[in-house]
Amino acid sequence: MSSEFEYIAWLRRRSRPHPRVLVGLGDDAAVLHPPQRALLASTDMLMDGVDFHLAEVGGVRAGRKALAANLSDLAAMAAHPYAALVSLALPRHSPIPGVSTRQLAEEIDTGIRTLAEAFDLPIVGGDTNSWEAPLAISITVLGEADERGYVTRGGACPGDWIFVTGSLGGSILGKHLDFVPRVREALTLLASVPVHAMCDISDGLAADLFHILEESRCSALLRAQDIPIAPAAVTLSQQTGRSPLEHALQDGEDFELLFTLAPEHAQRLLDHPPLPELTPIGICLPDLPPTLWLETPDGHRRPLPPRGWCHPF
Repeated sequence: MSSEFEYIAWLRRRSRPHPRVLVGLGDDAAVLHPPQRALLASTDMLMDGVDFHLAEVGGVRAGRKALAANLSDLAAMAAHPYAALVSLALPRHSPIPGVSTRQLAEEIDTGIRTLAEAFDLPIVGGDTNSWEAPLAISITVLGEADERGYVTRGGACPGDWIFVTGSLGGSILGKHLDFVPRVREALTLLASVPVHAMCDISDGLAADLFHILEESRCSALLRAQDIPIAPAAVTLSQQTGRSPLEHALQDGEDFELLFTLAPEHAQRLLDHPPLPELTPIGICLPDLPPTLWLETPDGHRRPLPPRGWCHPF
C-alpha cells in the first residue's frame, strides 16, 4: 500500500518552480511573494455524492471541477489567480473498479494541475488523509485584485442593466463538470466598462441575482424572453417536465457571470462587445425590501422566488 509520504514526494516531483513561490511543497507552510494589490481568498469543498458521483466521472474530472469552482469565485470578483492549497480526504476503498486509492489521488491531482497550469496558478500546499467515507476535496485559492480594483455583490444601483455571459440551465447534463471558469472574461469586462456588481451563477440565476439585490439594497426585473436558455435546458426539460425557462432561472452550477452596470456603459458594451455571448436580461429597481420580478412577453409581471441550489442542513 502506498503511503501519504510517498504521495507527497510524487507531488513534489510534479511541481515546477514559480516566481510567486519562495517555499512550496515540502515544508510546514508555503512562503509566497506578497502581491502588489489586495489579496483575495476563497475556499470551496466538493464531495462525492453531492457535487459529483466519483464512480461515474472519475478522479480527473472531479479534481478539475473542484479547482474550477474555486477559480469561478475569483472570476466573480474579477481577480487574478495567485496560488492555491489543496486538501483531500480520500476513501480508503476507491469506488472506481480497478483504481486504487493512490491511483485515484494521482488522477485528482492531474485534473487539478491541468487546469491550474492553464491559469498560471501554483499549487503551494495542502493536506491529504484517508477515511471510511466518500471523497472530499477542499481547495483554498488566493487571488490578486486587478489594477482597476475588485468587484463585489454590493455595488448594484437602481437603473443598472443586468447582464449574463453565456447561456443558462441544464448544467447537470455535463457543463457542471467541464465548464471553464470565467476568469479571463471577468478581467476583460473590468478593462472595458465600470462593473458595479458581479457574482458567478453557482446556485442559479434567480438565487444568485437575489444575493446581489440583498447586498446592494435594491430590487430587479428580469425579462423572460431575454434570458439565454442553453440547449441542455431544453433537453432536460423533456425529462423533468419543467420548462426550459425554469431550468435557466433555477438550475445551479452554470458558473457564468452575472453583473450590473450603468445604462450608458451597458450600451457601450452592446455597441462594442469585448466578449461573445453578453446578454442584457433586466434592470435594477429602487424598491425595498429587495424583490425579484419576472416580466413575461405579454408585459405581465410576477414575483420571482429566488429559488436555486441550496445545501440542506
